[in-house]
Amino acid sequence: MRKASIDRKTTETHISATVDLDGAGSYDVKTGVGFLDHMLEQLSRHSLIDLSLRAEGDLHIDFHHTAEDSGIAIGQAVAKALGDRKGIRRYASLHLPMDGTLTRAAIDVSGRPFLVWKVNFTAPKIGDFDTELVREWFQAFAMNAGVTLHVETLYADNNHHIAESCFKALARALREAIEIDPRQKDRIPSTKGTLAG
Repeated sequence: MRKASIDRKTTETHISATVDLDGAGSYDVKTGVGFLDHMLEQLSRHSLIDLSLRAEGDLHIDFHHTAEDSGIAIGQAVAKALGDRKGIRRYASLHLPMDGTLTRAAIDVSGRPFLVWKVNFTAPKIGDFDTELVREWFQAFAMNAGVTLHVETLYADNNHHIAESCFKALARALREAIEIDPRQKDRIPSTKGTLAG
């Protein structure tokens, strides 16, 4: 039962997140930010992680805190649901094509948070969503999930596809990395005997 819930409340946001790592990709996401909802729905659907998320944020200022704090909450929920990370495959990578855009994601569910981000947007906004907030979400997620994550868009045809390919690439890599490996389901995939960081 790899499920977990996080309730995170600050003066800027109140976010409740629940994940089921062994789900079917069902989602119920409401952040008040349409584009962010769309990206988190893609994350859930393509990772097969069931995700329920409610966010109330200071949207009258901008979307920054809601985007960042949703990454924190989802990352914390994933880390909690993984527990000691026993039996997981741990590593995964892939190239995700989306029309004229190609994004590569590689992940190590190691307990050691790190983000390498080689993604360039050509416009400051997608609709009313600041493109720089895509990196903020990924940074928050990686730091709080305890994963090493490399994301690179190799080429692109538009900014919506850049953002969406990043979320989908993470989803597919995460799906594979957190799957239970039947050949080592009772072992932690490290010669150290721990993935606690």
